[in-house]
Amino acid sequence: MPTVLRIGPYRFYFFSHEPNEPPHVHVDRESLSAKFWLQPVNLARNLGFGARELRKLQTLIEENQEKLLEAWHGYFGTGG
Repeated sequence: MPTVLRIGPYRFYFFSHEPNEPPHVHVDRESLSAKFWLQPVNLARNLGFGARELRKLQTLIEENQEKLLEAWHGYFGTGG
């Protein structure tokens, strides 16, 4: 479960066994979790985050999209 970014209370990561899905990132804070697609940045799943915090997460992901995509492609070797 490689962690690729930490911002404040948020941990951004992906599971090492998900190479057959489009690029995405999981985000956790305490017991809350969400999954966002990276191209385009869009919510895939939410487990407990409120709407305001989801918008904040989406903005953080958009601001770091290039870094997250580089980490995804670097780990899975799927080119970029």
